[in-house]
Amino acid sequence: MQKDPIIGIDLGTTNSCAAIVEDGGNVKLIPYKGGEYTIPSIFAIDDKGNELIGYEAKRQWQLNPRNTIYGSKRLVGRPFQSDVVKEMKKVVAYSIRPGKKNEVLLDVGKKEFSLQEISAKILNKIRDVAANYLKTPIKRAVVTVPAYFNDRQRQTVKEAGKLIDLEVVRIINEPTSAALAYGAGKSVNKKVLVYDLGGGTFDVSIIEIRDRVFEVKATGGDVFLGGIDFDNAIIHHVLKDFASKTGIDLATDPVAMQRIKDLAERTKIDLSARDDVQFNIPFITMTSQGQPLNIEMKFSRKMLEQLTNHLVDRTLQMVARVLVDSGLSTKDIDEVLLVGGQTRMPIVQDRLTKFFGKTPSKGVHPDEAVAVGAALYAKSLEDNSSLRLQLLDVIPMAIGLERAGGAFHTVFPRNAPIPNAKQLVATTSRDSQTELAMRIFQGDHEQVVKNDLLGEFTFSGIRPARAGSVQVEITFDVNVEGILTMRARDPATGREMTTTVRVSS
Repeated sequence: MQKDPIIGIDLGTTNSCAAIVEDGGNVKLIPYKGGEYTIPSIFAIDDKGNELIGYEAKRQWQLNPRNTIYGSKRLVGRPFQSDVVKEMKKVVAYSIRPGKKNEVLLDVGKKEFSLQEISAKILNKIRDVAANYLKTPIKRAVVTVPAYFNDRQRQTVKEAGKLIDLEVVRIINEPTSAALAYGAGKSVNKKVLVYDLGGGTFDVSIIEIRDRVFEVKATGGDVFLGGIDFDNAIIHHVLKDFASKTGIDLATDPVAMQRIKDLAERTKIDLSARDDVQFNIPFITMTSQGQPLNIEMKFSRKMLEQLTNHLVDRTLQMVARVLVDSGLSTKDIDEVLLVGGQTRMPIVQDRLTKFFGKTPSKGVHPDEAVAVGAALYAKSLEDNSSLRLQLLDVIPMAIGLERAGGAFHTVFPRNAPIPNAKQLVATTSRDSQTELAMRIFQGDHEQVVKNDLLGEFTFSGIRPARAGSVQVEITFDVNVEGILTMRARDPATGREMTTTVRVSS
């Protein structure tokens, strides 16, 4: 193995995975002890104060739900006030609270953690497993994120790498990475639609593969739609049924909830292979007289499909939107690639078959394709690599400014190609003004308040003069990773102005 290899990491909501391209050109998934290739994206602190990550954390989850963090990728880069955080608070046992800048903080085992720190712990575990397996230190990685992650969420992943001294050489989108796994080095010339329904997020991207060029035509998604929501549909049904029979609400009992969660996920998985399964949990709680109560139910595949049909509908609405954005029809798509564990559900495959008039491809492994693609791209970035891959990606949602009156002024529209740069000319609104402040948002709503605030940018060092007489040329630059930087200059003097970026709450 060459010195200082770059590995590919799929940092998932429910499971993470790493891979590397060996000297012979084979892609090797990095195994964990016990032969597993994925590591649960779970962090916990036990009652003795030990930090546990992955399987160790998952094993003690039922008994220690309040100090076990899972699904935290859904909270990454989100202000505490956001709807996503409110929804997560309803379904997790761990404490979610606001920090001083309205960021999300998590309390685990009497300690406080930011989301960057939790992501860093999981990244570090994957890095250690890889270093032990490859018998060489790992300092660099290509890390994947959902295509629908905004600028702040991408920045958070970079910061998580910095915390553990892991250089995130490049961030690439998960569906693009899966397309690399499908097409890299195979002389493919096709338009593929990647339908990526993972544990916590849903992405869909249309990618034109021309041998070694992977051009994203359009992308869309929902960072709050995934396997967890299919589990929650079962959980809500079980709670409602139990309350109607006993008058007892189990939602307030974290240990009971954890037992129901575990069985809900197993039931969902079993129903992909079977038509019906028993849903039995003995001694889930006691009556006020001290009598033990059990959950005894039966779930059929049909019942699960009825409970989750609306979730599958949401994914297909996004598929339709992305097709419209790309200017393509279902007939133009050569292959539909399934990525993410939730795509094993038969109804998902049936609905996609009806939608496209053809069966989805089994050309990639749903759990491993993203890590494989990341490893291939990592290989192509190495100095002496014979594998040269070109990615032409897009930004997932518009980036723009707040206009007077709260309207959204688009600088980069949704699906604008990246890298990309745009210039705007701004002017002063007051006499002797020396600073210019701007609020930058990302999202697809016409009103800024419905979009995500990326930050407030203040340009200082403007020449004091009459209002409207000084022009400021502002350059917005989105790099290949979809991360935004800004700079400003005074065209009359050629002077570059300093910019401070305050990522706002």
